[in-house]
Amino acid sequence: MDQVQDQLFSQIENLYPEMVEIRRFMHQHPELSFQEVNTANYIQSYYEKLGVEVRGNVGGNGVVAKIHGSKPGKTVALRADFDALPIQDEKDVPYKSLVPGVMHACGHDGHTAALLVLAKVLHESRENLHGTYVMIHQHAEEYAPGGAISMIEDGCLEGVDVIFGTHLWASETTGTIQYRIGPIMAAADRFEIAIQGKGGHGAQPHKTKDAILAGSQLVTNLQQIVSRRVNPVDSAVVSVGSFMADNAFNVIADKAKLIGTVRSFNESTREFIATEIEKIINGTCITMDCSYDYVFHRGYPPVVNHAAETEFLIDCASKVPEVKKIEETEPQMGGEDFAYYLQHVKGTFFFTGAKPQTDEAYPHHHPMFDFDEKAMVIAAKTLCSAALHYQSYEKARQEKHETLA
Repeated sequence: MDQVQDQLFSQIENLYPEMVEIRRFMHQHPELSFQEVNTANYIQSYYEKLGVEVRGNVGGNGVVAKIHGSKPGKTVALRADFDALPIQDEKDVPYKSLVPGVMHACGHDGHTAALLVLAKVLHESRENLHGTYVMIHQHAEEYAPGGAISMIEDGCLEGVDVIFGTHLWASETTGTIQYRIGPIMAAADRFEIAIQGKGGHGAQPHKTKDAILAGSQLVTNLQQIVSRRVNPVDSAVVSVGSFMADNAFNVIADKAKLIGTVRSFNESTREFIATEIEKIINGTCITMDCSYDYVFHRGYPPVVNHAAETEFLIDCASKVPEVKKIEETEPQMGGEDFAYYLQHVKGTFFFTGAKPQTDEAYPHHHPMFDFDEKAMVIAAKTLCSAALHYQSYEKARQEKHETLA
């Protein structure tokens, strides 16, 4: 197995220029969530040219390819997402986005390039491989309800024994792999609050019910939830990201709309916060003599990694020569619909360090976002190692279980 792995690693290295070419083409031609028609066609065409079994329109714009080894074994799924964000690309690079107001600001172009090249390498070596390798190219990760749910409903996990996924992590140095057993990313929910007051002249506030004042108090009051109502042991975030009340300078607003997000790691905290938000809205609006509408949109659940598969991944990452540091990460408040896959099959999600070799590394979802493209090789090799070694790992685990029984 190590000999096969070394051969595949060498092929991945040789195909690095192709990986970069794919990534930069996708970076120049981004598409928003649920609109990724051309991107999906590009991915499907890549597999068709290789002669790989592929299915398009999976749960929408998803693409699933299957590579069958010549020898029996387990079915391992590897996942990459490919949607972009509604952000203007402000980088001064040759591969800058050609689509106004849309860019890959989270590394999904790199995820796709790494998985496509890995698939090519696996396909070319299929005579030496055990089992089946399912390449899940997922649309719409950035916007709930996301693409994972519909792809699962359309059968992308049928027959799958385990799944692995990674995220290029531009805040961490290239050569770093970060893992975590249990919750690694938070549930990501959204709430909308519409306040209805009574507008009027700015010089006659006593004749109005000021929706802006009610909304301002509400923003402050909501901060009590995490600081005073949630158990300090349970991490959570409640943030108001948008406050809209557009009026003339001398008009007291009759309407205000607040939109925000809630992040949490367990279901009881999630439900508690949703309820507490409405209590605070209700109390604030009673005080201000306003009415309201409140909607809590449940987004992605937390990403909860399976213990045995995470420990296995750590061992696989140690076999990648470019990996210099493997460390446990703190839980991240960002959300990911990889969570849904882990609710159906065992597996793990990890971070691959991809900090640019520049003076300043910009965060994900920033107009200047970029990453070290060498990290794509590390991501591909780590996923490759996991896919290959899972065959012998699972066989050994079953034999051990049968012996103990």
